[in-house]
Amino acid sequence: MNKELLDKVKHKKEAYRRWKQGQIAWEEYREIVRAARDHIRKAKALIELNLARDVKGKKKSFYRYVSDKRKTREYVGPLWKETGDLITQDMEKAEALNDFFASVFTGKCSSHTTHVTEGKGRVWKNAEPPTVG
Repeated sequence: MNKELLDKVKHKKEAYRRWKQGQIAWEEYREIVRAARDHIRKAKALIELNLARDVKGKKKSFYRYVSDKRKTREYVGPLWKETGDLITQDMEKAEALNDFFASVFTGKCSSHTTHVTEGKGRVWKNAEPPTVG
């Protein structure tokens, strides 16, 4: 990243801190965020354009960039059950995650998810919540 881009990111972080403290308005903060986001997108597009243009001479850098974009995270760390037990087996993790995400649709929420969704103001108004089949 060049100096100008680093300054934009630094200015965005500073604006966020000042907004949280009530020193600047939300609209001003959003304008700073938009300007930083636009600058980052333009820099990324320029880097990708240069890589694509110079692919014949610099194949190694092009393929390194592409392979970095293709990497995915396949490992899920250990999880805690609602009972407080630690889950380490892959199948148990899959079942726990499935139960957790399905609870959003079935209405069978754990105490934590109930606490989180209560503040969201969800009202079903005489309708049954959707269920997972």
